[in-house]
Amino acid sequence: MASYENDRQRVAAGTASIADAATATAALNRVSWGAIFAGVSIALATQVILTLVGTGIGTGVLDPAAGAAENPTAASFSIGAGLWALGSALVAAFVGGYVAARMSGRADRTAAALHGLTTWAFTTLVVLYLLTTTVGAIVGGAVSGVASAIGGVGQTAIQAAAPAIANTDGDPLDAIENQVRATGTDPEALQANAVNAIRALLTGGADGADQARQEAAEALAQARGIPLPEAQQQVADIEQRYRSAVETAQERATQAADAAASAASKGSLLAALALVLGAAAGWLGGRSGVVRAHTLAARPRV
Repeated sequence: MASYENDRQRVAAGTASIADAATATAALNRVSWGAIFAGVSIALATQVILTLVGTGIGTGVLDPAAGAAENPTAASFSIGAGLWALGSALVAAFVGGYVAARMSGRADRTAAALHGLTTWAFTTLVVLYLLTTTVGAIVGGAVSGVASAIGGVGQTAIQAAAPAIANTDGDPLDAIENQVRATGTDPEALQANAVNAIRALLTGGADGADQARQEAAEALAQARGIPLPEAQQQVADIEQRYRSAVETAQERATQAADAAASAASKGSLLAALALVLGAAAGWLGGRSGVVRAHTLAARPRV
């Protein structure tokens, strides 16, 4: 009877120990949402402060009265702004993770680090949400204002280069039409006939190209009052310039499309890398904010 009672007491003691261990584990792994919300608030405030500081520094280096050569280029300004934004996000993630882990009171490094990681994730979701609301529009307007200030620095140079750009870009058919009309000496009907014939040649397909080329030469010879062989040579020159302009435009369009695709790809990869670095910063911040056992023991009991 005594042996049975001893066994029952040992079983009861073991069950109590298991229950105590389960309770301790649950308390250790319990998420402290209050601490996480505090960390998110600190992270967002830190991000705003650093963003404002970066905007102030960026606009301070611009001198609208100076020439474009004395101001940073758009490329260097973008790189500097991107690096500052990345550094600000990492600092904010680390500080938010540290505050969350510290306020959670966790003495376990993994639990504290997970609080920091959760704080980073929550902060990231809040930022993404704000970017789609009125707050994001306000921030975007401020950034657009800075970009406008940068663009205004070189506005004079752009205006000076506008005539050259107009001469190289645009519809080559319009340029050819203006050329034909400017050199024509006969009535408007003859000039229009020549322009239409040349347009038909340049925009037509390979079928019937020889006939269209002959008709264009005859119309141009009649409009300008020149021999047919000379008109044929001029039509050949016009056709050559037009084909060259079309090829150049197609090449520029292809290069622009390739550059846009490359920029989008690099931007996505850099954004993913920035998020990974932010997660690492939040994790490290949480581990740094772990509460030591001697700190817990030194705290006064209430």
